[in-house]
Amino acid sequence: MAAVATFLRHTPKTALQSYFEQEAFLLDPPVNWAAPESEIIKPLLRAVDQMSDLERDRLVTVIDRVAAMANELGEAAIYSVTEIKDRPWLDAMANAHERSLWMFLNAQDRFRHAEEVRYSDRHWRGRMWAGYVTEVGCVVMRDDAARHAFVAAIKEFSGAAHADVDIFRRIRTTYDGDECNLVQVTIYREGRPDDLLRFDDKGRLVRQAYRPVFEAVVTYEPATGGIEVIANDKVTRREIVKAAITHLLGITFEERHLPLRQYDLSVLLTPYDFPVDEADGIEGVEVRELRLTPIGDSGRRVTLETNPSKDGTIWAMADELFAESTSLRDAFVITRAKLTVKLAPHPDRSRRRSLTMTITWPHGCDLKDRTATEQMIGEKYLRRWGILVDDPHLIQD
Repeated sequence: MAAVATFLRHTPKTALQSYFEQEAFLLDPPVNWAAPESEIIKPLLRAVDQMSDLERDRLVTVIDRVAAMANELGEAAIYSVTEIKDRPWLDAMANAHERSLWMFLNAQDRFRHAEEVRYSDRHWRGRMWAGYVTEVGCVVMRDDAARHAFVAAIKEFSGAAHADVDIFRRIRTTYDGDECNLVQVTIYREGRPDDLLRFDDKGRLVRQAYRPVFEAVVTYEPATGGIEVIANDKVTRREIVKAAITHLLGITFEERHLPLRQYDLSVLLTPYDFPVDEADGIEGVEVRELRLTPIGDSGRRVTLETNPSKDGTIWAMADELFAESTSLRDAFVITRAKLTVKLAPHPDRSRRRSLTMTITWPHGCDLKDRTATEQMIGEKYLRRWGILVDDPHLIQD
């Protein structure tokens, strides 16, 4: 019930009234929707508490879905499937909870697409992700013949008896604020038989056989030819991309991976000021760790690490340790660095936040598992500071 109470308290009264009336829930005792907003939550919670188990389960299931789209990643997904002309109308709503609930009630297909985008973006550049490059400017075919051929290919390589596919246009906002037009293909396929424990209608513990459904995603960007896939394992990722290129783009599959990201840490060999934009709420940047390898001697390395509670920079530490006789630039190559970005406190919290990034030369960075905001900050400033030096449009982590 805690999740239900949180959702009800964050959702405007008018949106809640629309939901409960449209879904025909019987609220007993009845809720006086004409009362001030602050006076309807307790009666509404009492009415929810009096619901039958079936009705309450139906409510909780919907609230879980809607609440999942009311956070940063979910809201970005909702906007990504919304026409630009409709966005000002969404902007005018009170908050993310109202936008998510409105989409669920009034645009079910778009809400489902937003859920699929959220799944895709949550795993983007993570362990389940792979990137390929193919021809620029292809049209993703959606006719019955192309869809049938694609689904048949998915069934053949996976052994699934059933599979389905959802194809739609969406937008991805880059870390620089630009918008890329994508076509997303979401694949659902049936897995091998499994079973689970449940209680039957007489309260007895029984096992129930079922076949799980696995989700996978392919996105294609016509402007760059980038095609990205999210799936559980390497073989499945390759087969899905092959099927998509062959049957949905109608061209020959060539296994060309996106080039790896490239990091250059040489800017940190001397003191650096880390320029930032005031609007991003960054209060300072510190280099907490440098791993150094002597030039011409890859068999040895030195690690410098500062104490957060002590004053002084890592470059001052290097000068002290080396007695200013050897500059980092003249003697070492940096192979790993740890940066801490100090962020202004959140308006609702007094505690200061920080983002710590570890970058390993030449291809490693731990930003991929962070929140969308943290990834935006990291991506934007690693490029500005000259640490991330690859092509921002076609890269693979």
